[in-house]
Amino acid sequence: MAEEVKSESEKKKEDWMNSKWRPMMGWSYMLTCIADFVIFPVLWSVLQAISKGQVNVQWQPITLQGAGLYHIAMGAVLGIAAYGRTQEKLGGANNGGITAPGNGGTTYTPPAAIPQSTTSFVGTPAASGFGSAPTAGFGSSAGTGASAADITTGFGGKPAPVIPPFPER
Repeated sequence: MAEEVKSESEKKKEDWMNSKWRPMMGWSYMLTCIADFVIFPVLWSVLQAISKGQVNVQWQPITLQGAGLYHIAMGAVLGIAAYGRTQEKLGGANNGGITAPGNGGTTYTPPAAIPQSTTSFVGTPAASGFGSAPTAGFGSSAGTGASAADITTGFGGKPAPVIPPFPER
C-alpha cells in the first residue's frame, strides 16, 4: 500500500497537540485550583447567605477529597512533563537550531578540593585541634583526631580543662 501523504494543516494539527499539551496541563491545573479554593468558596458563601441568611456550612474543596490524590497526580504529571521537556531542550529539540553545549545541563560537577592549612583556628597544630581529620578508624576515641590529653589550650589561648579518663566498661 502507498504511504498516506499529509498536508501541512494536518502536520500542524499534530504538532499543535504535541507541543501544547504541557502548558495546557499546567493551565488546567491552575484553573482547577483557583476554582476549587477561591471561586467556589465565595459562591458557596454567597449562596448560603442568600438562601438561609447565614453561612452554616463551609465549602469543602472537591480536589482535597480522597486524601488530595488529584494534587499528587497532577504534581507527578507536571513534574514528569517538565523533566521531559528539559531533556528535550538539552537534546536540542525546538531550540531554533541552537544545540546545547556538551558540558551544559544539569550535571553537578564538584569544585576542586581546597588544601588544608597546617594550623588550626586557635594556633595549635591541626593534627591536635578542632577541624582536623580523625587519625584512627571508625569508632575510635580520637573524635577530632586527637586524644583529650593532647589538647592543652582552649579557645583564645586559655588553658583547657583536664578531662579525666573514662573507666573501661
